Amino acid sequence: MTHVTVPARAAWSAVVRTGETLTVTDLHGNQAVDFLVYDAGDTSVRYSAPDTVQAQGGIFLTTGSVLMSNEHTPLMTVTEDEVGRHDTVGGACSKESNTLRYGHHTWSQHACVDNFLAEGARHGLDKRDLVSNINWYMNVPVEKDGTLGIVDGISAPGLRLTLRAECDVIVLVSNCPQINNPCNGFEPTAVAMTIGAPA
Repeated sequence: MTHVTVPARAAWSAVVRTGETLTVTDLHGNQAVDFLVYDAGDTSVRYSAPDTVQAQGGIFLTTGSVLMSNEHTPLMTVTEDEVGRHDTVGGACSKESNTLRYGHHTWSQHACVDNFLAEGARHGLDKRDLVSNINWYMNVPVEKDGTLGIVDGISAPGLRLTLRAECDVIVLVSNCPQINNPCNGFEPTAVAMTIGAPA
């Protein structure tokens, strides 16, 4: 078993082998964890939000959700979820989106896209390899008029979710540094990543 604490605002990545599990623990509560996953044998095969939403018939992830690739093959399956709902549509914060949403004074703030680019480079990935991501623990309700909200999370300290790798995968994580909306309770905190042996 491998257990790592990912500091607030930091990036992390790992190769998770077929059948192994990855448990993500929200140590302090209300911390969004941006997440991308690629087939380790062919990184052109990667997480696809449209395929995943279509396959499960909904935009929120929970126990039983299968993370599908752009080839419509399974990459990982959520086998346990103590929160009940995770976001597939809110995207990753970037310097550009921060500036657009919160003002030019936010340009220099660190963002999830920065984390993904830095960590992805360790696996030969670059900006062209970034796709729409999952936001574990992030609360993005869809209003009746179709607009999205980014509101206080529904997680709590110690809550976790577990995924099983359906093939060898590369996982990229950005422990979200956002401080301009409530997705991290305006104070980013550490999370834990635990890789476990196949059942």
